[in-house]
Amino acid sequence: MKVIVELESAQAARLQQEADRLGISPADLAKAAVVDLLSVHDPAFSAAAERVLHKNRELYRRLA
Repeated sequence: MKVIVELESAQAARLQQEADRLGISPADLAKAAVVDLLSVHDPAFSAAAERVLHKNRELYRRLA
């Protein structure tokens, strides 16, 4: 699955800095962060994600 994420310029610069420090691409660093996040089951995160998805459901439908 491909996912496109839009970052603010400061966030993109920070991602690039960290990727450079680790000697990997920014895409690989972002993928590793997502994989790490998803590997930890946190009920609070799940509830927050569900609230965000519900709140922005119409926006996501229009963007699809």
